[in-house]
Amino acid sequence: MELKVIAYAQNGHTDKFGIPRQSREESPIMTRIVFEPEFRIPEALRGIEGYSHLWLLWGFSEVPNNPEQRAKEGLSWSPTVRPPRLGGNKRMGVFATRSPFRPNPIGLSSVKLVGIEDGDLIVSGADVLDGTPIYDIKPYLSFSDSHPEAKNGFAEETKNRTLEVEVLPALDQHLTSTKPAQHLVSEICYILSQDPRPAYQDDPEREYKMDYAGYRVTFVVADGKVVVKKIEKI
Repeated sequence: MELKVIAYAQNGHTDKFGIPRQSREESPIMTRIVFEPEFRIPEALRGIEGYSHLWLLWGFSEVPNNPEQRAKEGLSWSPTVRPPRLGGNKRMGVFATRSPFRPNPIGLSSVKLVGIEDGDLIVSGADVLDGTPIYDIKPYLSFSDSHPEAKNGFAEETKNRTLEVEVLPALDQHLTSTKPAQHLVSEICYILSQDPRPAYQDDPEREYKMDYAGYRVTFVVADGKVVVKKIEKI
């Protein structure tokens, strides 16, 4: 079977570090789904405005697909993986995780449809990298796709983990006074509140750097709080 890329995702996530681990409806970050010319046909979206949520099927574009290349880089698929949320030292079955290192590197995300703009879809809650290839889009159906009683396995213990985020006042004032960065602070704070660090790293003196929307963010994490020390244009 040959998969065709029907669209690409555009957002501020230019680096894998900081991308939400799961799609989340409350995310303030918008993603534009830009269709390829072959699929950029208005009729293909007819009726989609009647849905509030969509499924995106996409590819882990930063995971090598060529078996020889994956083996060379030590990334050939394995029946077990080490989920970061379990500290990276406990193995679980690959099909019991959402690891990108799979037999077929395909991702699935539930996103909120915010609108249609110039033939593109604007969605929120996507957990994808800028430039991610989209293979298909399907409506989300609440009467069949939602299972409130579902069990969450080992992911249950980390599903609501969030951190308090503090932006130094002078830095906050400087950013919010510039038009290109009016929404930047809230988006960065949301990303950091989800704790993008690997679960096994907890050094309060370590400075982390995250690239987002053309800016480089420097922060530290101590006592359950993220302190943003610097945000600079790349």
